[in-house]
Amino acid sequence: MVNRLRLIQGLLALFVALFPGLLSRAAAQTVEVDLELVLMVDVSRSMSQAELELQRRGYAEALGSSEVFAAVQSGLLQNVALTYVEWAGSQQVIVDWRVVTTRDDLRDFARQLTARQDPALRRTSISGALAFGAELIETNQFAGLRRVIDISGDGPNNFGPGVTFARDDVLARGITINGLPLMTDDGAYSQFNLPNLDIYYQSCVIGGPGAFVIPVVQWSDFGDAVKRKLVLEIAGHRPEAQVIPAQARDPRDCRVGEKIWEDFFGSRNFLP
Repeated sequence: MVNRLRLIQGLLALFVALFPGLLSRAAAQTVEVDLELVLMVDVSRSMSQAELELQRRGYAEALGSSEVFAAVQSGLLQNVALTYVEWAGSQQVIVDWRVVTTRDDLRDFARQLTARQDPALRRTSISGALAFGAELIETNQFAGLRRVIDISGDGPNNFGPGVTFARDDVLARGITINGLPLMTDDGAYSQFNLPNLDIYYQSCVIGGPGAFVIPVVQWSDFGDAVKRKLVLEIAGHRPEAQVIPAQARDPRDCRVGEKIWEDFFGSRNFLP
């Protein structure tokens, strides 16, 4: 019996020596939360500096609101894991994962959000943003009752893999995708604008249980739209159906962004 015990102890010691990382990860406590929420915010070159600042300020004010705090408190566990990421052709984590439970937690997240400003990035890779957001969810230390990627943007995918391939992969992982299409049409980079961006998001980007799109048609509405979106996501509600006008361009063309880019630069014999 003693020899057997020593053998087991020796094997355990050998396992710890060979795989210390495995043991520490197994020992790490998984935190259960009502929701794992990735906030993916577009900072592509089509955004002006004022618009970039407006976006962060809009999210900060929404997170500090009584409505969002009430949504957090309405959950079974009364906590949410949040991270804030800015994206274009690449992605950058601005506020890493943290659990928010109290009003002070939400306010601290908002303060971190507005602590610095970064220059706009190039291109628009919704597919890259979705893949990045899914990886953040899959590799974090949380176990959410729901898992959501919340993505905003002012144009269709024009860089990286096809958006539907990325969307379908995210949905296969059990992650819901909600959309905040920015349809402000302020004239910047207007050659790449898509009039029916809301329909594009509905047809090509969002998906999963309770998925929804909330269009923003003027910047003065941005803060209220973000607050409404966060409340719906955190509380687990689905909004009433959006009234989206019919447009001339076929909304099922999920490569429309790539085609616009190719048409513009192809006619100039230059495809960056």
